[in-house]
Amino acid sequence: MLRQNITTIQNEIIEEFAVFDNKNDIYDYIIELGRELPAFPEQHRKDENLIKGCQSRVWIYPTVQQDHLVLYGDSDSTLVKGLVALILRVFSEQKPADIAQVELFFMDKIGLQALLSMNRANGLAAMIKQIKLYASVLSH
Repeated sequence: MLRQNITTIQNEIIEEFAVFDNKNDIYDYIIELGRELPAFPEQHRKDENLIKGCQSRVWIYPTVQQDHLVLYGDSDSTLVKGLVALILRVFSEQKPADIAQVELFFMDKIGLQALLSMNRANGLAAMIKQIKLYASVLSH
């Protein structure tokens, strides 16, 4: 199956979030996304896969499969785990060069930054930065 490009995925996320008219529904949906995240391999739950700058514990483990970056993630916070699920949906199974260069716009369009505490917003930025770093290293 051909993987959708990052822009298409971001637009789908914007459409999904457009149905919500209050922040509690958005929080519930994000938490539900986290519940649907595939189980994180226990052998990768180690310090080198922890994202620095997150208030919660967040693990992201990158692999390369057929020239695409495949990401696995988890968090000890239910809301943050949902944020991990959103970020992995956008970035996983994409070409490293595409990840390294893409501008994310879905977070602004769905008002995500306004919903998150400063610590969570900083943690989200740290996740994205780390994934882009993985992609940048792998695209060379």
